[in-house]
Amino acid sequence: MSSAVMVGLLAAGGTYLVLQRGIVRTALGFVLLGHAATTLLIAAGGVGTRGVPFAGGGADAADPLPQAFALTAIVISFGITAFLLALAFRSRDVNGSDDLEDDR
Repeated sequence: MSSAVMVGLLAAGGTYLVLQRGIVRTALGFVLLGHAATTLLIAAGGVGTRGVPFAGGGADAADPLPQAFALTAIVISFGITAFLLALAFRSRDVNGSDDLEDDR
């Protein structure tokens, strides 16, 4: 239950920040959305009710596939964040601010 609330709050905050005008706020929104996706994937894997996924762990070992998906989501989120922050830095150098309202 607490992970569902956490995913909801992270997704709501991320959506709010993505809809803002500045690139830095948009990048922070994508960071929050990435954390929400990672938390959702880990919670869907049922790691809290099973053991660790090591060889010889027995029948109650956790499925490693959601954990692999979560690692993939972390890497993709990091790549998007790095690209958006580089874009914000370049936009600040060229335009003087990262506000996207007046850009055409």
